[in-house]
Amino acid sequence: MAINPKCFVIAVVGGKGGVGKSVFSVNLSVALMRELKAKTLLIDLDQRSCGDQNILTGLRPKKTVNEVANFTGVINPQTLETLVAKHPSGLAYLGAVHSADQSLNAPGDLFSKQLSSLSQFYNFIVVDMGNDFTDLQMAVLEEASVVLSLTTPEVLAVNQTKRVTQELMAQVLPAEYLYVVVNNTGRSSLDPKLIQQTIGRPIIGSIPQDDATVYNSIQRSMPFMLTQAQGPLASAYSDIVRKLSGGLLQKLKGMSKPKKVAPQITDAAIPVSKGQKSQSPETLLKLQIHSSLIKEMDLKKDLTKSKGDPVKEQELRQKTQKAISLITDRLAPALSRDERSKVIKQVLDESLGLGPLEELLEDPTVTEIMVNGADTIFIEKAGKITTSKVTFTSNQQLRNVIERIVTPLGRRIDEKTPYCDARLADGSRVNAVIEPLSIDGPALTIRKFPAERIEITDYTERFNSLTKPMAEFLKICVEQGLNIIISGGTGSGKTTLLNVISGFIPSAERIITVEDAAELQLKQEHVVRLETRPANMEGSGEISIRDLVRNSLRMRPDRIVVGECRDGAALDMLAAMNTGHDGSMTTVHSNNPREAISRLETLCLMAGMDLPARAIREQIASAVNLIVQISRFSDGSRKVSSITEVVGMQGEAVTLQEIFRFKEEGFDKNRKVIGQFQSMGMIPTFIEKFEQRGVTVPRNLFTTSSNPENPKPSVSAARPAARPIKKVGGGER
Repeated sequence: MAINPKCFVIAVVGGKGGVGKSVFSVNLSVALMRELKAKTLLIDLDQRSCGDQNILTGLRPKKTVNEVANFTGVINPQTLETLVAKHPSGLAYLGAVHSADQSLNAPGDLFSKQLSSLSQFYNFIVVDMGNDFTDLQMAVLEEASVVLSLTTPEVLAVNQTKRVTQELMAQVLPAEYLYVVVNNTGRSSLDPKLIQQTIGRPIIGSIPQDDATVYNSIQRSMPFMLTQAQGPLASAYSDIVRKLSGGLLQKLKGMSKPKKVAPQITDAAIPVSKGQKSQSPETLLKLQIHSSLIKEMDLKKDLTKSKGDPVKEQELRQKTQKAISLITDRLAPALSRDERSKVIKQVLDESLGLGPLEELLEDPTVTEIMVNGADTIFIEKAGKITTSKVTFTSNQQLRNVIERIVTPLGRRIDEKTPYCDARLADGSRVNAVIEPLSIDGPALTIRKFPAERIEITDYTERFNSLTKPMAEFLKICVEQGLNIIISGGTGSGKTTLLNVISGFIPSAERIITVEDAAELQLKQEHVVRLETRPANMEGSGEISIRDLVRNSLRMRPDRIVVGECRDGAALDMLAAMNTGHDGSMTTVHSNNPREAISRLETLCLMAGMDLPARAIREQIASAVNLIVQISRFSDGSRKVSSITEVVGMQGEAVTLQEIFRFKEEGFDKNRKVIGQFQSMGMIPTFIEKFEQRGVTVPRNLFTTSSNPENPKPSVSAARPAARPIKKVGGGER
């Protein structure tokens, strides 16, 4: 719901405290109500409010801003009476707090919706904003018909007002919506022309100093516009009301409507080269603004200086945002407020961030971003892939974003090395490919890192990816040091599951993680994270996963966790598992446990050791204890489809026995996969060894009950534990 077109929202702000915003707001509200015979609502939205407006009006709020923001009913004439207080004069009032011991913390988006509902009942809403701007104040400023910035005629107050005005223009408001009111003017005050020139916005009113009247008004809890309709003070307020109602508010209200007129691109327009697609006026405007920004600021130098310093980065962002706002107002003054805000944000993101990707990265529902050239971006939401509406302005801009991602990590991407793996600051995995390998322009794939750490309970309760008995079984296996391979296809969630079950490793153990691009976020303290390094410009200096796995053996690890085995490093990983580093884990790309064994065999052959196939299989059978298969189904859901034990060798083959599986049974009316997790009735061979250590594993976990959440107490369907199998080189398994 939008603000009622017949209602005007007047926001009162100030650069510093003590300039009289609260007194001005309440008396302006009374002046609007009495002189225009208009229904008027006063809202106290000062973030530091201690109930100042409660004292000035002599009213106790029926409901506060916090309570109204969270009000779940419909605001109609009946409920309105229970929400807002009413002064005997007719002025309606909504307070920030009931008393000084409370604080204002309403969600901006919720209160903005309620403000729209309230606007249906009033002609004017005057909002005392204070001088601290959180999301709540910003949300209201976006709906404001006009913003009155209050200052006193003193150097410090004027400078602070200038700062606040520029910040508001840079973030939410075109300059045309901001006007200045000078309070407490006297003979020794600064020249109004100087104040107007300094702040850069016109003065809409000057209020003479009258401390006695204001003091008496506060003492009586009665706005002086109700008790003194004559005199210099009353005349000053009446003059402001006439200027606001004499066409200014109507003009500004009309400006907030979206314009259909395209912005005019003049002398700095960007030419379209031969073969390049024609660009929209909005894209051309952004290119022009960006071109002007580069002339005014040395962004590359500023970015280098501020890198890694949050304070300097924030200062640079504010400085750049102000510059973009001024350039936008100069080049496209006819833009509506919404169009202006959109253009400023997009140019800012392109200048300091990752361009249109910023919007997608901020969306918590987006799990993967796939860029196929500047004009085509696909996103994954809830397991489904759709086309995004956002695009890059050009392939060059996309190349710049890729450079911005990989350069801080010491990696490079150019014609000599036209592909690269990297990560974002939050841990999201990035793969980039550029021309000439990528024919239709740069290709960028981002696997987003979840904002909240996923726990095993999310798999059992939220995602329904496995059952609680399966989760408990995996927990015991990790704690007892079984070597585990997580198998799955691309995008099935192997790394996420590895991250989760790695959390079961006892905190006292030393863990070494090895990855191409660091994604694992283990919560234990004794963790060393290793990341590969690509070759330098001379083609030397590369550090591979295989190199890191070998080196990790010299680092006294208790556990080695490899993000993914994709080459000869698999052989080194198996060797580590077979030489006392029990409890190690890794992932491989394969569609089922049997294929995972074949995949490991193939990867070992890539090590170039020329080993017989049987020797490799014996290594696999001896090293790997468990294969956890995770699958992505057609509806986008991800489930642990199998937990399989590697039993040993039988002839030339590695023998497996499945312990748990997910049986797919069909689809429901919403095309969601339905099925059930089943225990296969097989007792793992390592259970007896666990029991010898004093670890009890309930045998009824492995019954053939169709509902392993409530397994039958009987174990009659389970076969006895298999005879212990000897490892290669001696020792029992």
